[in-house]
Formats: sequence, structure tokens, C-alpha cells
Amino acid sequence: KGLARYGYSRDGKPRNRQVQVGVVMVNGWPIAHHVFPGNWRDFETVKGVIDDLERRFGLKRVVFVGDRGMVTSDNVAMLHEQGHGYLVGLQRRRREDIYELINRATGSWQECPARAKKKEGEPKTLVQEVAGDEPGVRVFVVHSEERLAYEQRMREQSMERTRVVLKKLGRRVAEGKLKAPEKIGAAAARILSRNHGQRYYGWEVKEGKFRYFEHPNLERERAYEGKYLIQTEEQEMTPVEAVEAYKELSDVERAFRSLKDVIEMRPVYHRDGGRVQGHIFVAALAFLLERALEKKLKAAGIGLSAKAALEALRTIHVVEMEVGSEKKRGVTGGRHRARQVLGALAISALEPPQNTETI
Repeated sequence: KGLARYGYSRDGKPRNRQVQVGVVMVNGWPIAHHVFPGNWRDFETVKGVIDDLERRFGLKRVVFVGDRGMVTSDNVAMLHEQGHGYLVGLQRRRREDIYELINRATGSWQECPARAKKKEGEPKTLVQEVAGDEPGVRVFVVHSEERLAYEQRMREQSMERTRVVLKKLGRRVAEGKLKAPEKIGAAAARILSRNHGQRYYGWEVKEGKFRYFEHPNLERERAYEGKYLIQTEEQEMTPVEAVEAYKELSDVERAFRSLKDVIEMRPVYHRDGGRVQGHIFVAALAFLLERALEKKLKAAGIGLSAKAALEALRTIHVVEMEVGSEKKRGVTGGRHRARQVLGALAISALEPPQNTETI
């Protein structure tokens, strides 16, 4: 009923009704939020958001940045019709041409500047444009050294876990404990269904012997590691600008983490749709303040997150004292970090209103 609907639960709780929340970010600032019915799919939200941005902010042209699930062919057509653009990340394993596009990256790489000052030897992000298959559509292959190290490590761990269990299965077959081909196949399928094993290994049974081997697609899996692809039709955008814009999606993901964890927007106990929207509106305002705090801290050169800063401010207390027949209030100075936060916010007046009542 209303906004609360059964839908795809990212928390793995499909029995709970839910609402969906959207946040629009520009240059790191949240400028709008939306509340959608819980059974809407991602791509269904795009037109409403674009129309809202045009109406509320008078934006003449928007470049919509999103993942592939949000930018469907219908949405691309709508964006074209309304004079807007898009920048979208491509799904590596859902398109057959991704491997070919990665292999086209044989030219020179451009280094993308880091958001924060990097130390020597820290991982880099590189990008180059490759030839697309559609007129006017540009494709950028991005190579992240940090992502490469992580994905290689995850693959090696998965391969080792799968290899150990496949080896045990081979011993069971060799010892005659498992003979029927259909049971051997079922056991191998169960093993390969875990840890993405089907990506890395194949198997066969010949003359009663079980053998496993590296899958022919393993070369493709290695090519994917550390890479992601971005597609756009923006002709004036440079490859580095495309990466910078796409990385702003991480700001949106961090926004949702803040709303869920730091700001504790959930659970929502309201039943009335208006109250649900009011609850989320307050959480969105809290997130705006959190982002303003982070930007103030960064401008002051203080390396604290908003969460750490708020925790530091907990060391500042209001105390009440009795002086003769009067009650007075004072404020403790707090720890060093708390004073740093107050300095970044240009807050110097800490004296609370005094209680003038006499005992």
C-alpha cells in the first residue's frame, strides 16, 4: 500500500516492505532526494528525476551519470529527446564485446589525477579511449592499479579454495567412493557454483577418472581485472574528465552508507506515506550537514571524516554549577580534535545561556 512495497531487497530481506531512496549529487553536494515505491526498478526512476531537475533548478542540460542498470535504451532515447547526455559504466560480463574493447586498448594511457594528494608509489588510475562500434558513441577503458591488486587477490583466493575441493573430489573418485558419472557431475557443479569456480575451472570424467583444469575463459577473466569501461556520447569530454565524472558515483554510494549507518535513517516505522517522506527528508538534511562538515574539515586541512568529527565533539559537555544561590552553566573545552573541529567551523562562542533563576 502506498510507497511501501515488496521489491528487490539489497539487504537480503525480501519479506520486508521497503521504499527506495534516490540522491542527486553535483560536485560532491546533495542537491535533491527522491522517494520511490519499493517495487520500482532503477531505470524507472530516471525520467522523473530528470524532469524534477529541470523544473526545480531550471537546468537546461544534464549529463546523467549512472550504472548500466539505470541507463536503458529507452532512457537514452528520452535523454536525447530532451537534449541531455549520459555517462554510463558498462557491465563487464553481460556484454560479449567488452573483452574485445579491452583488447583494443593498445595505445598510450593517460594518468588521472587523484582526488587527494598521493604519496610516491601509491596506485594510479589510467585511461585511454578506444574505438567504439556505434557512430558517435565513445568508449573509455580505465585501468585501476588498486582495483587490479584487489581483483587479482580475490581471484587467487577463489581459485585456491575451489582447487582444494576439486582435488578432494578427484581423490574420492580415484578411491571408488564416487562412481556414477551423474553423481560426479553433480558434485563438481556444486563445487564450481561456490567462489565463482565456474569462471576458473572446467572438468571431465574419462574412463572413470575425474580431471579438472583451468577454464579456457580464464584468460578473459585476467583481462577484466583492474579494468572498467565507460560509455558516453559527450564529444567535448576528455577521457580524464569522463573518469572524474564517473568516480562521483562513489560519492553517491558513500551518501547511502551515511544515510543507512551514520545517520541511521532505517528502520522506518511510519505507515503513512507523508510521514515516511518527512522521515527521509530529515535524514537528507542531516546528510547535507554531514557533507558540509566534511568539506569544512577538508578546507581546514583536518584529516577527519564527519563521523570521527562528530565523535570528537562528544567530548564537549555542558556542566551546571551552583555558586551561592545561583546556578550557572559552563562548557568544557573538549579534547584536541574537538577543538580542531570547532576551529574549522569557526565556532568560538561556547557559552550557553545562563539560568538566571535563583534557588
